[in-house]
Amino acid sequence: MRNKTGGRAVVLGGGMAGLLAARVLAESFAEVRVVDRDVLTGVTGPRQGVPHGRHAHALLARGQEILADLFPGLTEELVDAGVPVGDLGGDLRWYFNGRQLRPARTGLLSVSSTRPVLEYHVRARVSALPNVRFHEQCDVLGPVANPSRTRITGVRIRAKAASGAEQVLDADLVVDATGRGSRTPAWLDELGYQRPAEERVKVGLAYTTRHYRLRSDPYGDDLTINPVASPACPRGAFFPKLENGSSMLSLTGLLGDHPPTDPDGFVEFARTLPVPDIYHAIRDAEPLDDPVSFRFPASVRRRYERLARFPDGFIVTGDGVCSFNPVYGQGMTVAAMEAMELRAHLRDGTPIRPRQFFRDISRVIDAPWEISAGGDLAFPGVEGRRTAKTRLGNAYLTRLHAAAVHDSAVTDAFFRVAGLIDPPSALMRPSLVTRVLRGSRRRPAAPSAGAVPDSVAKPSR
Repeated sequence: MRNKTGGRAVVLGGGMAGLLAARVLAESFAEVRVVDRDVLTGVTGPRQGVPHGRHAHALLARGQEILADLFPGLTEELVDAGVPVGDLGGDLRWYFNGRQLRPARTGLLSVSSTRPVLEYHVRARVSALPNVRFHEQCDVLGPVANPSRTRITGVRIRAKAASGAEQVLDADLVVDATGRGSRTPAWLDELGYQRPAEERVKVGLAYTTRHYRLRSDPYGDDLTINPVASPACPRGAFFPKLENGSSMLSLTGLLGDHPPTDPDGFVEFARTLPVPDIYHAIRDAEPLDDPVSFRFPASVRRRYERLARFPDGFIVTGDGVCSFNPVYGQGMTVAAMEAMELRAHLRDGTPIRPRQFFRDISRVIDAPWEISAGGDLAFPGVEGRRTAKTRLGNAYLTRLHAAAVHDSAVTDAFFRVAGLIDPPSALMRPSLVTRVLRGSRRRPAAPSAGAVPDSVAKPSR
């Protein structure tokens, strides 16, 4: 049994980052409290605190490995619940630059669960831990510090009920897992500390999602059809099968070219995709709801690891540290990787050193940030600093995707990196570079969007 680091840890936020943090904290603290403003118990659908929860989500291969480690039998539980499961490169239909990548049996598992369903199963596992307790429908008012303001000693919360009184939860460690809206920078300012520097890549992204009952099967043996947005084909989509036999279509558009929420406009946007299968599947399908939209203005990385001072007894994790463009599907997986770093810091039973923790999770964040922020800078309209490394990397990826149309070994290598199993440097192995250079010479001309007339295909602004 592990040495106990302290009596109580408090986690702010009951989303995936908070649940994963609570899971590892429960190994080292006598008591773990999870505070969230939403109702959590028994919730299987989207909730207000996760605005992206209505749209397509992905747990990358590395995240799937970590969840299997933290929650033995979870994958089998999801399969028993009807969630489609398959090979990331062999059972999902991927398109880049409008061209389908050659399928590859990567051995990397893809669990095609919606975010609410996955969160429900993980939350059930965490809430079953004997030393974890949830405080639902509570607002977080702010941290409590010692007189010298060198240590956070708890957090002030208040129940949303009309009669809800303010309550102080004393804690040996407070973990902010409240996501993109984290107030830690403001709290640091109030306590006399510097705010972290921020890096932003403005993408002007929107998802618009609708669910359907299809009249025909466009999938065959595949779990999903994913035309990924690229400079050549800037409109994208994720079109997975769901566990209840329906299908979810999340359309994506960058730089203000947002998929409409009116039903006719939604279908018309789908018609302009570079893959006609999706439009053909939904044009006569039964809609199960109205289109809903989610906007994501910018990817943001907060550089906590560069701060000279930070209060003890307090850390930040998940989107509050780095919020990635969601089309890359990195958020939940990076949160899982950060949870494993937290577990490593707690292993010897000594108190967390926040600055060292931030330095270590910064190294976790580096690769996915390079992939997503660097990839977004391939779009000419995206604002951000383009280094020579970024330009060369994006030029190489274009050729890699072209080679992967014909070469499953290139597909395999790409998804090992995109799935955060291998580092980006793995794509530069000499043997792979040779395959990429040879295979990319077979690249066909870039397709026009959806093979529809130019008057339809041109993005509206």
